[in-house]
Amino acid sequence: MAAKAKPKKNPSALKRAKQAEKRNLRNKTVKSEIKTLIKKVESALSSGNKEDAEKALKEAIKSLSMAASKGIIHKNNASRNISRLTKKVNALPPRADLSKAGAA
Repeated sequence: MAAKAKPKKNPSALKRAKQAEKRNLRNKTVKSEIKTLIKKVESALSSGNKEDAEKALKEAIKSLSMAASKGIIHKNNASRNISRLTKKVNALPPRADLSKAGAA
């Protein structure tokens, strides 16, 4: 990590430093949330549960799109992540429902 910058004296520079700190915190939480949601999709994929994977994917897409629109991550980065996750979820075979098969 870079060392803290020398304290500012100019009032506008002080304000900009405060704003940058606030934005940094906000962006950090959003990025962390995105990573968590992506991990949820990945874990649902590894368990083989397509329904859970689709639900997690829907949440992840919403969060990624929002972050891209706010400029927290680049729009191409969001698109790439969405595309890769969607491709993986669509590749999962649909889970056979055992209760319906037994009733028929």
